Amino acid sequence: MNKILLFFFSFSLLASITFAQSPITGIVKKSSGEPVPRATIKVRGTNITVSADDNGAFKIDAKQEPPFYLQVSSVGYKPQDFQILRYQETPIELVLVESALLDEIVVTSRRRSEVLQDVPIPITVIGGRAAENAGAFNVNRLKELVPSVQLYASNARNTTLNIRGLGSTFGLTNDGIDPGVGFYVDGVYHARPAATSTDFLDIEQIEILRGPQGTLFGKNTTAGAFNITTTKPTLTPSAKVELSVGNYNFIQAKTSVSGALAKDLAAKISISGTQRDGTIWNTREERRYSGQNNLGFKGQLYYTPSEKLQVLLSGDVSIQHPAGYPLVIAGVTTTERSAYRQYARIISDLGYQQPKIDPFSREINTNTPWRHNQSIGGISVNVDYKIGKGTLTSTTAWRFWNWDPTNDRDFSEVAALTKSQGNSRHDQYSQEVRYAGNLTDKLSGVIGVYLLGQNLKGLSQTEEVGKDQWRFVQTSNTGSQALYSTPGLLDGFGIKTNSTIKSLSAAVFAQVDWEVLKNLHVLPGLRYTYDKKDVDYDRVTYGGLQTNDAALLALKAAVYANQQFTTKVDNNNLSGNFTVSYRPSHNLNVYGTFSTAYKPVGVNVGGLPTTSTGAADLSVAVVKPEYVQHYELGAKTKPFKGAIVNISLFNSDIKDYQTNVQSPQLGVNRGYLANAEKVRVKGLEVDGSYQLERFLTLNAALAYLDGKYVKFTNAPLPLEETGHTELVNGVATQVAFKDASGGRLPGISKWNISGGTELSTAGNLATREGRYFIAGDASYRSEYSSNPTPSSVLNVKGYALFNARLGFKSDKFSLFVWSRNLANKNYYEQLQAAAGNSGLYAGVLGDPRTYGATIRYAF
Repeated sequence: MNKILLFFFSFSLLASITFAQSPITGIVKKSSGEPVPRATIKVRGTNITVSADDNGAFKIDAKQEPPFYLQVSSVGYKPQDFQILRYQETPIELVLVESALLDEIVVTSRRRSEVLQDVPIPITVIGGRAAENAGAFNVNRLKELVPSVQLYASNARNTTLNIRGLGSTFGLTNDGIDPGVGFYVDGVYHARPAATSTDFLDIEQIEILRGPQGTLFGKNTTAGAFNITTTKPTLTPSAKVELSVGNYNFIQAKTSVSGALAKDLAAKISISGTQRDGTIWNTREERRYSGQNNLGFKGQLYYTPSEKLQVLLSGDVSIQHPAGYPLVIAGVTTTERSAYRQYARIISDLGYQQPKIDPFSREINTNTPWRHNQSIGGISVNVDYKIGKGTLTSTTAWRFWNWDPTNDRDFSEVAALTKSQGNSRHDQYSQEVRYAGNLTDKLSGVIGVYLLGQNLKGLSQTEEVGKDQWRFVQTSNTGSQALYSTPGLLDGFGIKTNSTIKSLSAAVFAQVDWEVLKNLHVLPGLRYTYDKKDVDYDRVTYGGLQTNDAALLALKAAVYANQQFTTKVDNNNLSGNFTVSYRPSHNLNVYGTFSTAYKPVGVNVGGLPTTSTGAADLSVAVVKPEYVQHYELGAKTKPFKGAIVNISLFNSDIKDYQTNVQSPQLGVNRGYLANAEKVRVKGLEVDGSYQLERFLTLNAALAYLDGKYVKFTNAPLPLEETGHTELVNGVATQVAFKDASGGRLPGISKWNISGGTELSTAGNLATREGRYFIAGDASYRSEYSSNPTPSSVLNVKGYALFNARLGFKSDKFSLFVWSRNLANKNYYEQLQAAAGNSGLYAGVLGDPRTYGATIRYAF
């Protein structure tokens, strides 16, 4: 009996070994049934790899018993894992899905998956890999790829993110205003513009929607939205690493690891770090500024117990401690003030040399260190549950932002405005519940509710002047003004501000897509919004000469004074849109849209101008809501295979446009918000792309934008007109404002062009099969105003930028060299008058030429 058992055991073991070593034969095919030549087949978890032949056929010896996985990949196709449960004698067929062609891109902008060309909204889509390859590792760099996007930032807090010239105030940021461009990551709205400065982590796709979108998204968006999705964790173990190095000691490392924790639970951890030396040299401190020092982390858990239920838990944090972002002196202009108050005279009287006007030497001589530290992050839970033909989604999130800056606001070695520290802490809580899907064969849509609570605190925000400030505020050297030269009067004199804005925004929104006739769709949408803001503002002076002299105290109070106020405001709005779309074929989608939108009431927490009695002018504490009427005509076409051409014409009329005003009063040198009576932006956008198999990709986009103040009767004076006088009742009277009606809006170039191309060919790098490629992209922006009121000096000249890259890529491995601003173009991103309006102005410089290499590996 024992011999029989031993015989059967030996036979089974031999059969098992023989069976385990049986080779697997098969063929790799496209979804159309055609073979995929030269695909790579690998036994997961081993080094066993083979390549298919030109007919897609392969043979591989797994050297193990089932079950196991075969990893199949080929350039131009989505990599896929196939589970082998048993051996079979007949060849197996493995089908790969082609990577999305330009006319097959799927978007989720209407809260459901749709082909881009079928959506009657002007949208630009940038894949995560495409953004990485172009060096766009944050939103700021995307503006070179999308002409309709304007992003200007002197630091993370002072960020203006606009689409078609609308969205946020241009210049210094005031925390009391809401952005008009929605910024979403995995369905979570990010309320503070500083979110645009963080590095991307595992981006799958970036959708940039243009025009009002309040009936689709949780927070009302008057100008458009960024809808960013990240890659989800996978049950299949995977990982990727990326390393980039470049000049200015640039180094950026990214990695992510994903895999199963349990049967239906996948996890992923992603880390990103960026380091770069500064590009601006401080001759006084002998150190570099405008560098990068970023660290980002993101963790996710993805629970999929059934086809109906998906739960995604995400947590992320980004910490940035860069060498701060100083402005360089760009010029000095003559104002309309008296000769005694011109910048050159002031500097001479103080015993300083005139500043060096050589901005592109990239040197500064400031005496206060620049610091722009921030941390930003949060936690969110997204639950998708399929009900009927749609999906019920709940998105719950908490996010925070800590801001710790120091700025030298006189931009020079002079001890005038020596310190500006707008320390902030922001917490936001949001909840969105919506249902989206097909209600019938002819009717689909989305309906949802949204709540957003924010608590924004200004924590001992400091403005401080130095020993030289007396000469900047002195209007003459006679009478009481002569007392400004009293030794120590303004030395270390400043204000500390503690403020709180508690806001609540609640909304109900809905939009449907109804095919009323064959190929004719009608898309009505409505949104009701309620907004409430409670403000507590308290500013206290400190420092300077301690005295009881009434005359000296009055002079100090003219520079800084205590200020305290509270205000509560709320409002509601009903807005909506109506779109008609005609889609006679897959190659044409023609649509027209009329929509209304609204940006909620704003509040001023940057200091208020004072009345004749010296009290805060509470009449400007609250800024009226902004109302938008928008018209658009568009066509999305596919004229021939591989080609897309889209065009849109639009007109946006804005009533009570919220804009930034720079007061001539020093105590509000951060500026405050006001309303321009009416603004209009109209334009034309054309974008096209062409893809020839896998060998050639072309894309180009053009935007013509015409933005004007239709009516702005109380605009701030431009820098060169500071001190302007007019006859009022026969008396020469100095004025602080002017009628800017008909003037152009800041930050808008009339002509915005971008384009790019990639040419590739099949080849091998060592044993790896892939494609060699050469690629480049270019962008051009014509001149634009860099001041709330049109100015003869604060205009940024037009500029063109060129980027290029060259290398090798395969599905799992890439290696390439790159250069940004290849021509080393000197250009400004922004010009800004120094506080006090004495004639000095400074600029935010664009990066010089950078270059380096990137290696990327996935396994």
